[in-house]
Amino acid sequence: MLKQKITIVGGGNIGISIAEGLIKSKAIKASQLIVTKRSSKASKELSQLKIQVTNNNIEGVKNADIIVLAVQPKQLIPVLDEIKPVLSDKKRIVVSVVSGVSTNEIQKVIGQNIALFRAMPNTAISIQDSMTCIAKKVGTKADEKVVFDLFDNLGEVAAIEEELMASATVLAACGIAFAMRFMRAASQGGIEIGFDAEIAQQIAAQTLRGATSLLLSSGKHPESEIDKVTTPQGCTIAGLNEMEHQGFSSALIKGLITSHKKINGIAG
Repeated sequence: MLKQKITIVGGGNIGISIAEGLIKSKAIKASQLIVTKRSSKASKELSQLKIQVTNNNIEGVKNADIIVLAVQPKQLIPVLDEIKPVLSDKKRIVVSVVSGVSTNEIQKVIGQNIALFRAMPNTAISIQDSMTCIAKKVGTKADEKVVFDLFDNLGEVAAIEEELMASATVLAACGIAFAMRFMRAASQGGIEIGFDAEIAQQIAAQTLRGATSLLLSSGKHPESEIDKVTTPQGCTIAGLNEMEHQGFSSALIKGLITSHKKINGIAG
């Protein structure tokens, strides 16, 4: 269990998901966690978990050991200007999960002496099954361990260079939506071939879970698992070939590249 006091600045979807994940994983006690949001009224999720909520950012962060920045990109610099006076009064770790704002931009406000990390989780963090990519800007090995331990309670973690943070956003965070769209399409196909909607979704979701578990447990390339279920002149290879004829892999890759261009402000 983590010993540090944590404040999440921002009670939107990702902030609430992180709070939920921390409490449900029993990484910390509710008394160690504060969420700041514009309204001090707690959301249903935060109320159920008995997490303290405040609309005063300064009050929320002044006793925190770890500050997780989870506001919208346009709100980040004004929030940093607001809390800056209390950031340097004790040793703290600042972790930004805000997309599109570099640690250089953050340092211009808070200075270069505060331990600073960027992390990119996805919304599966609420069920402790996120893929979180972490980049360090400033911090000791001990600080790094604290941050990795925090997110390790919430799924898998990977250390990356900050230049790859936009790519991590597309592959891991946007990737949740891409996977959901695949499941939606698979479910719709299941209805076409005879299942009702509920059982079609259950089969599609569990099958995707099984496929990802196979890869994660074996470390093998996806094609090695595909080969196990593609028999000569069989229905699997026929379906796969038709998907490729219709541009399945190409469409997915192009979608990833388009999202990456968008996050980097590159015209399509």
